[in-house]
Amino acid sequence: MKIEQIEDKGLSHFSYIIMSDAEIAVIDPARDPRPYEEFAMVHDARIIAVIETHPHADFVSGHVELSEAKQAPIYVSKRAGAKYKHTPFDEGDELRIGEITLQAINTPGHSPDSISILLRDENGKEHAIFTGDSLFIGDVGRPDLRENVGNETAAREELARQMYHTTREKLMNLPDEVLVYPAHGAGSLCGKAISEAKSSTIGDEKRTNPALQEMTEEAFVSFINQDQPFVPKYFEYAVRLNRRGAPKFQSAIKQVPIIAPDHRRHKDALIIDTRPEDRFKQGHLPTAINLQDGPKFETWLGSIVAPEEKFYLLSEDEENLKELIERTARIGYEPFILGALPVPPAGSEKSPVLDIEHFRSNPEAYTILDVRNSNEIEEQRVFANAVEMPLHQLRERINEIPVDKPIVVHCAGGYRSAAGASIIGQAITEVPVYDLGSAITQFNSPR
Repeated sequence: MKIEQIEDKGLSHFSYIIMSDAEIAVIDPARDPRPYEEFAMVHDARIIAVIETHPHADFVSGHVELSEAKQAPIYVSKRAGAKYKHTPFDEGDELRIGEITLQAINTPGHSPDSISILLRDENGKEHAIFTGDSLFIGDVGRPDLRENVGNETAAREELARQMYHTTREKLMNLPDEVLVYPAHGAGSLCGKAISEAKSSTIGDEKRTNPALQEMTEEAFVSFINQDQPFVPKYFEYAVRLNRRGAPKFQSAIKQVPIIAPDHRRHKDALIIDTRPEDRFKQGHLPTAINLQDGPKFETWLGSIVAPEEKFYLLSEDEENLKELIERTARIGYEPFILGALPVPPAGSEKSPVLDIEHFRSNPEAYTILDVRNSNEIEEQRVFANAVEMPLHQLRERINEIPVDKPIVVHCAGGYRSAAGASIIGQAITEVPVYDLGSAITQFNSPR
């Protein structure tokens, strides 16, 4: 028996290959089926099952493409209301892979249709559990993502109560030595305090996971609904897409048009300019947002840009552009790309440069805009009188920003402030809009 964990670092997503006697089951595959197909080829094994623990909100799964390519059935809870061909897989149902058995356990809480997969070894002993978004390392799945989308919707309080019973009556009753393999790691927005660890055991989680400590159901509901991170715009879209199945990965990205700098573009269309902020500021197009190529590019793309909103994607070289198209496809946004530009067009817009010393001496002469998330601001307010407006809300709340003073935008390190300043600079022309950028580190004590 072999368990292979496949990590997509950009989306903090874990998928799994379980192999026994040259037979493979794949759990929660990413959009790109190639890693699973290549593993099977290298090990001279056959993919005979694809399992979805629930319709995912934070990434687009390749379950349908992998199933069709390998003629392997998809197993998913009947409660998911899947619109693709599938085999219902719910409490007590079992699947044989070589000499091991995979057993479905209904574990609602993150979603009504969540299942976990218990692996029993060749002797029938509980060896590992693949918990999807139910149990993470150091956390449990957030219960507030299925209030408006999915085959079954439920209020966050109801799902939190279901999670209480799922953890106490099912997962925590497994033997302490059972390995825990979740669908996400640190950085995922499907939880609020996920550990950096990539796996654990039931015993370790019972000892150290705050959500598994002794508390009443009411206390658990309150605890689990507090301080959850923001919900990106693309989450509901991804759930709907995963319920029906995404188009084939390679075919989809090949349909994205690669265009030249002199291509006649839609005049008012959004441009996602992924260049480093210094080059963006030296010259960019009027409708460009400086969403730099970085570790969380796809998350911020799906947080700033709404589903169905068309945009151009701009990079500095063709290879990097291809990678960005693939990353865009991981959240299902590739159909919204009007064109991809591997060579930046000459941009007439330049970003003003902030006089740091004047700002330091006269902060009251500026409107300071803090685009960090609310939990970050609660931990530390860098500027006491800053206007607080998280980056993912900025485009919808532009009209709330005062325009009687020059505007200085800041975040925690410079990535989000570059995006924020570029968004505001498009809409506000009455006063200069400055990006404080990495200079925020000079102002790290409360004022």
